[in-house]
Amino acid sequence: MELNGCAAVVTGGASGLGEATARALAAAGVKVAIFDMNADKGEAVAADIGGTFCHVNVTSDESVDAGFAKARAANGQERILINCAGTGNAAKTASRAKETGEIRHFPLDAFNMIIQINLVGTFRCIAKSAAGMLTLEPMADGERGVIVNTASVAAEDGQMGQAAYSASKGGVVGMTLPIARDLMGEGIRVNTILPGIFNTPLMNAAPDNVKAALAASVPFPKRLGIPAEYASLALEMCRNSYFNGEDVRLDGAIRMAPR
Repeated sequence: MELNGCAAVVTGGASGLGEATARALAAAGVKVAIFDMNADKGEAVAADIGGTFCHVNVTSDESVDAGFAKARAANGQERILINCAGTGNAAKTASRAKETGEIRHFPLDAFNMIIQINLVGTFRCIAKSAAGMLTLEPMADGERGVIVNTASVAAEDGQMGQAAYSASKGGVVGMTLPIARDLMGEGIRVNTILPGIFNTPLMNAAPDNVKAALAASVPFPKRLGIPAEYASLALEMCRNSYFNGEDVRLDGAIRMAPR
């Protein structure tokens, strides 16, 4: 796909992997709309790249619909959707409190929240974007659009406390090929990236010794991933028209330990 002149939507585009991808797309001549909950950061990034910010909560049909309406009014129907919006939490499925011995379990509302944001939110954006892409005329090679999702290595080797997060990201991996098959007759491709340990704003909050230990656990290169490396793969998935239905780890060959 020729990126220059296309329109794109990047969810979670105000920071981290999404911000890096929004910047890389803009540098390639793409008209970018950022969906995010953080208005201050989102507006700043959009202004910096000449894009459009849309205040969007991916768990809400109304919010996502309004975001796509604003993005399309500014840039036209998107041919590119990059799903980076997501979050995580941690709790054991069932455990004992060290102090009291009290038995407790993973709060189901907290489990459901992660599923709603990471899995259902991703699918919501895919379905609504794909429906819009169907209105486009095919490009010279028959392509109408491309969708790139963000899962995690936790989809395949989740750690203790990551039942909700791993389930949500495993769901993103699991739906990639069926959605690619759903859309194959319309010339819309779908791929997913499974990042390892990346140096995002969330990771920056960790103490230096923790980050150093995590970096040392990566086989090679022994460092945290750089958001621009994620963006590079996302753009290749957009450019390379034979890239379809794939789930690709981007992790320096790490395999996560139980804890």
